[in-house]
Parts: sequence; C-alpha cells; structure tokens
Amino acid sequence: MIEFFDPIDTYLARHMIAITPTQRAALVTYLETLREWNEMLNLTAIKDPAQMVTKHVLDALTYLPFWATPPKRMIDVGTGAGIPGIILAIMWPATHVTLAESIAKKCKFLVHVAEKLELKNVHIIAERAEVIGHNWDYRGQYDLSTARAVAELRTLVEYLLPLCAVNGVVYAPKGPNPEQEVADATKAIKTLGGQLRDIVPIEAAPLEPRTMIRIDKIRQTLPQYPRYQGTASKNPL
Repeated sequence: MIEFFDPIDTYLARHMIAITPTQRAALVTYLETLREWNEMLNLTAIKDPAQMVTKHVLDALTYLPFWATPPKRMIDVGTGAGIPGIILAIMWPATHVTLAESIAKKCKFLVHVAEKLELKNVHIIAERAEVIGHNWDYRGQYDLSTARAVAELRTLVEYLLPLCAVNGVVYAPKGPNPEQEVADATKAIKTLGGQLRDIVPIEAAPLEPRTMIRIDKIRQTLPQYPRYQGTASKNPL
C-alpha cells in the first residue's frame, strides 16, 4: 500500500500537515486489514489498492485542514468500514472518536481494526442514528458530527444535528454542485437547530472535485427529533 501514498504526501505537504511514522504505518495497516477482510465480508466496493488509498484515506484527510485544533469529540455516523472515523482517529489521537454503524459485520471489522491499531480514542456503537440520537450518552455530546455517503442532506441533518453540542458543527461531504440539495434542506436545518455556515470546495487530486457543507449547531434540537427509524429518509423535513 505504501507505494501508492504519493497523493497523500502531496496533499499533507500542501496543507502543511505533519504525519508521524507511526501514523503512516497505522494508515497502511488499516488499508491492508481492510483489504484482507474485504475478501471475506465485502465491506467496500473499492478493492484496487491505489483507489483504496485515494478514495478512503485521502478523502478522509480532507477534513484535516479545517481544524487548526482538532475537535475534542467527534462522531462518524454510518461509518461502514471506518471512513472517515478510523483515519481521523489515527491522525487526531487526542480526539475521542465514536463510530456508529448498524451493520454487525462492519462493526466486527471496526472492533478488530481498532484493537489491532491500539486506537484507545475509538468507541464503537452498533446502532442506528435514530436510536443514538435519543440516547443522552451521545445526544448533544459532539463538537463534530459527520457521515459520508449516507443520505441526502435534509435527511442527513436529522441524523447528525441532534448529536452535536450547541456550538458544534456538522460536516457533510458532498459532490461539486450541492446547491440544490442545500436549498432543499433549509427547512430541516433550521428546524433541527442548525444554521448553514458555508459550502467549501475541496481540491485533492486525484480525487474528483467535491465540497464540504458545514452547518453550525446554534440551539438545542427539539426532543422529538430524530424521528422513528426510517422516517427521516421516507418523509424528510
């Protein structure tokens, strides 16, 4: 895997982000472990090593330039094989990272790789976002809540905003032209206690252009949200 790390090194150098030999080795071990488990459990459709480096690791690293000081607590909802959560836990060792995933085989992999990498800052919960959002161990507890490729924005914010502390922020990675999706989510963002901060274009070649939508949590989410399982996707706000 390490032979495919040139895009990683280029991106980190461009943004003046340091990486230790231990972190580099952990990223390689993560990808090698994911590739090994993928043969048994089909955790991700991306199987080419070079594509795994760019579409998993480099994609997750695009969070880093936004944070001069890493968040104290973050949650990655629907994390799947641990993207971006595992990678950010490696790069932000002082950040408490919660990985939420409802599919058992993916949780099994997450537990294994977190133990293998000795990621003491990782906590894994096998549950749906709608349930987590009503559990006070998680609701309103995070400086950063995020999810990659989980749902359209008006559904996604119902999963993520209840988990943010007031003054926390939702990060929603999207494609290069998310303006209509953002417009459609205006009501949901306001209803759930959020406020759009900005839409930031991201350049991280060889990844295709993309954006990061950032939404500030400016007030507590009303207690009825998130709604029952499946409601947010079937009947978005």
